[in-house]
Amino acid sequence: MDGIVADRIPEGVIERLPAYLNILIQLRADSIRTVSSARLGDLTAVNPAQIRRDLTHFGSFGKRGVGYDIETLIERIQHILGADHAHRLALVGAGNLGSAIADYAGLRQHGFMVTAIFDIDTDKTGTRIGEIVVQPLEELETTLGTQDIRIGVVAVPPEAAQAVTDRLASAGVRVILNYTPVIVRVPEGVTLHNTDPVQELLHTLYYLSRSEGVAHV
Repeated sequence: MDGIVADRIPEGVIERLPAYLNILIQLRADSIRTVSSARLGDLTAVNPAQIRRDLTHFGSFGKRGVGYDIETLIERIQHILGADHAHRLALVGAGNLGSAIADYAGLRQHGFMVTAIFDIDTDKTGTRIGEIVVQPLEELETTLGTQDIRIGVVAVPPEAAQAVTDRLASAGVRVILNYTPVIVRVPEGVTLHNTDPVQELLHTLYYLSRSEGVAHV
């Protein structure tokens, strides 16, 4: 990317880029070719002035009165995030949550492909989720090495989360998404992201309580 060095972009900007990218992809799907910072601000709940400051890190390509070219902006953000090429994911847990994650079209839309699914339950191994055959957990290390997978998703019962996380890290996974409500630890060099809907709801509840008062059952 011409003159753009991802390491020099502030962390706050990097954290907002996925929200921008998601909206831009939706706009492109609606055959919209340009977008203003004001419109992008409405759709992302980010101040338009902040959006303009964020996008200056990508060069000057917005046109006053016209806005930003959506296709160009998508390409630049994807490049910075490393989403301009496909990434293989390993999913551990083939239950309802795991199946929903594997079938989520948004992953493929952003270049993420679940290419391996594992479970300890013999009733699930050998079955298919989409086009992927669920493998026994014993095959995790071999398959991750063969497919060179560096991203793992943990969607198992809470009591199994740490053991699964340890195995993923030992097998060479460098990014782990934890969909369980328990705290897991990862070794140095492994990035952990926890996705707990209860935490997200509690965060949202703060704003609801401020606007409407505390709800009582």
